[in-house]
Amino acid sequence: MLVRHPDEAGWGLGQVQSRIGMKITVNFEHAGKVVIDGARVELVPVLDPDA
Repeated sequence: MLVRHPDEAGWGLGQVQSRIGMKITVNFEHAGKVVIDGARVELVPVLDPDA
């Protein structure tokens, strides 16, 4: 699944690597691998990465 962080536009497009409970590991284009607390941040799904 492709996502964007709502508060970190500079991180670019991210690909979800795993989810365990509310911990989501995402590999972002410009920030690398980041663990997100899904209880605090609602990632934005990207349906068309070219849009």
